[in-house]
Amino acid sequence: MKHTRHIEPVGLSIPDVVQATGLGRSTVYQEIAAGRLKTFKVGRRRLVAPAALTEWAKARESEAAA
Repeated sequence: MKHTRHIEPVGLSIPDVVQATGLGRSTVYQEIAAGRLKTFKVGRRRLVAPAALTEWAKARESEAAA
């Protein structure tokens, strides 16, 4: 049997974040501009670390519960 390895991404592209969250592209960029969603750049690409996306989601949950 052939073993396949799953490699966890270190950075998600903006389209990946849009797909993962169900938010629109503009809303994702608004969250970035507001400083609520942390990103990093590699060359010209802007990426979101999976941990940053999880942190952002938990913060939104906390706001909704308050």
